[in-house]
Amino acid sequence: MTEHSNARPVIGVGVLVWRNKQLLLGERIDKKQVNCWQFPGGHLEDNESVIACARREVMEETGIKVKNLRHLGYTDDQFEVAQKKYITLLVSCEYDSGEVKVLEPEKCARWQWFDYRSLPSPLFVPISHYLAQITAVSQSVKVAGDLYALHCSSRVLTVAPSGERR
Repeated sequence: MTEHSNARPVIGVGVLVWRNKQLLLGERIDKKQVNCWQFPGGHLEDNESVIACARREVMEETGIKVKNLRHLGYTDDQFEVAQKKYITLLVSCEYDSGEVKVLEPEKCARWQWFDYRSLPSPLFVPISHYLAQITAVSQSVKVAGDLYALHCSSRVLTVAPSGERR
């Protein structure tokens, strides 16, 4: 058993910001996973709801406003470099207003809109794990294989570390 295995997990929030059928992703440059693409997001603060955190993080990182926020699912990941376990709560929302800007240049080189069917690579670990898991269970959940259909549905797909649907 590793020393960090008994530490409490860090709770993060990842935000899928949709504009039409495009998703906003940023090129990550911080230490956890350099040169990959991530959704806006960050750590959940004490006494903060997941939705409030999602709204705050999008504004702090990009300067834009979002609307129609809803829970999408979660991932359970171990980051060996940071020696931390992360539970990432995913929120889906729609772009509302504002100009996308890089407001945390120490963490993100740029923001870019991508067609959801042609996402860049590599993706940040929680994103790639979530996409792999929704694809793996797509036969039992009709909309799960299509990220945009999942965003538009009322379903919440929760992904356990083993890949089983909850």
